[in-house]
Amino acid sequence: MGSKERIHRLKENTRGNILDAAHDIVKEEGWQALSMRKIADKIEYTAPIIYEYYANKEAILLELTKKGFMILACRMKQAAAQHTELAEQIEAMWLAYWNFAFEEKEYYQLMFGVEVNCCIMDELLPPGSTPYDIAAEPIAKMMGIDDTEDDRVCTKYYTYWSIIHGLISINIVRKGTSDEINRQILRDAITGITRSLRN
Repeated sequence: MGSKERIHRLKENTRGNILDAAHDIVKEEGWQALSMRKIADKIEYTAPIIYEYYANKEAILLELTKKGFMILACRMKQAAAQHTELAEQIEAMWLAYWNFAFEEKEYYQLMFGVEVNCCIMDELLPPGSTPYDIAAEPIAKMMGIDDTEDDRVCTKYYTYWSIIHGLISINIVRKGTSDEINRQILRDAITGITRSLRN
């Protein structure tokens, strides 16, 4: 490996270490505790070195948001790929979305502004990697519509998303009901909306 490649790999590793350190701090202390100095202390660098990789804390938040969306997209796609029936794909995608919200709570909070300011990401993500991009296709197919940007598809997507995101937000902000009850509410909502796609 040449020196240029080695330097590039070292820089990428350092960028990754900075993001990992930021995520660890947030998991331990919450979003309000995150600072450039804390990140530098965590990876045993000086703060000015951190600024060589990221201009400010907002740049780090943007990268973490992007990473969160990529993880979520991967999980939703994997969940859908395990089923052939459209209704089952849709349910599996939304259940994967739900699981991501609690398994990766810190990412979810940042991505969707739950108790923390979020970054606007749609134009910064690769095509096909937002929850809408992934969920709209099977929704459109079930409705017999070719265009995923059709207003009717958008309406159904946002009906799913509003209910699921609302239930997630309630449970992140304050634990309301048991996990078993939440999952039943979630499945009832998904089933009810999916049934309406055929009407």
